[in-house]
Amino acid sequence: MKKDYIPELSEVRMVRRAPERPFALLGEDARYIETSLRDVEAAFGLDAFVGVPFTTIPGRALIGQLIDWWRALEPVDQRQREAHARLPGAIRLLDTVSSLMEERAQRDKPDAR
Repeated sequence: MKKDYIPELSEVRMVRRAPERPFALLGEDARYIETSLRDVEAAFGLDAFVGVPFTTIPGRALIGQLIDWWRALEPVDQRQREAHARLPGAIRLLDTVSSLMEERAQRDKPDAR
């Protein structure tokens, strides 16, 4: 079941801060995020990014989808509760990666002197 909600400012900022391109995820982080995404899809009977490989999902779309699910989905059984409960951790991880990508981009910019 899905409910309507109004996004919080912090959620809007997380989406805006996320890259338009895929997140720069490696190893355990990539597996955690993909597993979180796929588990919610399986538990709730959803398919968020039909035909799109995980590694090519744009960052803004991915974090936006996870936030939407966290706020709007209402778990009704144990499988759904477990998948839903991992969403905040996945969202925080992606937001941290967004911040790191933003810092690197700023650091790598040539000085405008």
